[in-house]
Amino acid sequence: MRIAAVVGLGNPGVEYADTRHNLGFQVVDELARRWRLRSWRNRYHAKLARRAGGNSLILLKPQTYMNLSGDSFTLFCEGEELVPAQCLVVVDDVELPLGQLRLRPTGGPGTHNGLRSIAAAVGEGFPRLRLGIRGEDPWDDLAEYVLAPFEADECEMVSSMITRGADCVEATMRLGVSRAANQFNQVASTVES
Repeated sequence: MRIAAVVGLGNPGVEYADTRHNLGFQVVDELARRWRLRSWRNRYHAKLARRAGGNSLILLKPQTYMNLSGDSFTLFCEGEELVPAQCLVVVDDVELPLGQLRLRPTGGPGTHNGLRSIAAAVGEGFPRLRLGIRGEDPWDDLAEYVLAPFEADECEMVSSMITRGADCVEATMRLGVSRAANQFNQVASTVES
């Protein structure tokens, strides 16, 4: 099934802009930059941009805060007459090491509250691209960790991961989920070398 939309998850507001939990927004922003999309509309409790032409696509950034992402996602699918399988969801993942990507056609939400919200609303039948955010240092409070900015020594790898995340989305559009996953689902250390 053709990908018709890329849904990046994050939290709205400048205080969350550069946090670990906002990588979904950052990958979508990178795609918008590449495709020269500057016109964002407020619709479906989200920011929405459309790429027209033969390979049309919608970029979506829900503005409902992470824990209520399913509300915006459901409105969007209904309003655009899409099924969840046509929407590639891009999220951070604390279970993956920093820099690692994991593209899957379906699956459970794991510990991610945004994915839990979407899965509770529409089921688990949607593709997702997870971007690893687990650094070397342990944390005491998961919410505090994901809502914190990256450490200075992590920023170069994060920038590279955002670029590779956007590359992965574009490959998924061309090749499909399975073939793109074969190309991008690598351990972070092998990607950077």
